[in-house]
Amino acid sequence: MVQKKYQLTATVTSVSPSTIKPLIERVIGSNGSVKSVGEGFEVKAEFTGESARDLNRIVLSELRRAEKKTSIRSEWTSEDMTEKFFDYALKSTRKTSEK
Repeated sequence: MVQKKYQLTATVTSVSPSTIKPLIERVIGSNGSVKSVGEGFEVKAEFTGESARDLNRIVLSELRRAEKKTSIRSEWTSEDMTEKFFDYALKSTRKTSEK
């Protein structure tokens, strides 16, 4: 399949933020930033992959290996489409020009 560039904007929460912060930083590498907010983190990063669903699954699965009670609300944007997820579930898809 075709590899696309995706911009990730996400809020990650966990019962153990100190456990998942180093993992988030490792997963996004130098392609993004992590900011502490409330009881979680705001993550902005760039990924390359086949689909937003696959990338979202990879990121959340990696985080849940360290702490099962971790949750992610994410938006994956590529070209003119934005896909919103809550954990593994796709909640909406829209063109980026729409609000």
